[in-house]
Amino acid sequence: MRTAIFPGSFDPFTLGHMDVLESSLKLFDNIIIAVGFNSAKEKGYFKPELRVEMIKDIIRDKKNISVCSYSELTVELCKKLNVNYIVRGLRTTTDFELESVIAQANKKMKKDILTVFIPACQEYSFISSTVVRDVLIHNGDASMFLPENIDIEKYIEMNRK
Repeated sequence: MRTAIFPGSFDPFTLGHMDVLESSLKLFDNIIIAVGFNSAKEKGYFKPELRVEMIKDIIRDKKNISVCSYSELTVELCKKLNVNYIVRGLRTTTDFELESVIAQANKKMKKDILTVFIPACQEYSFISSTVVRDVLIHNGDASMFLPENIDIEKYIEMNRK
């Protein structure tokens, strides 16, 4: 069984993330969506525990996908879970440049780690969590950027509490 970790902040989980997830299922038997906390990013819009719950809600019918949260380096999570594959989605060449450096550093820290880059399809390549958060912050309709089986208003309300 091949298991891969699909790490990210997923704040929120978009159609672009879903596209990469579905593509990764063609390569791997199991995917662990790992909701991480990037120290280089702002605090975020959704509370971390809500991000996990939101993703669990989105993937509830998929048996070979699980969700966890983590705060250590992704490569350390891979060691802890005994996983040798990392899935990363790419939207632009800028994404590739950054992700390539991270993949090389991970390989240096864990020799048997392999990062698999999956390009987002053109239809979703412009969608970023940053753009979606901005739409949500300004009370816009972000539904066109999110998986249709998510009740985003419910999570916005829960996030306010």
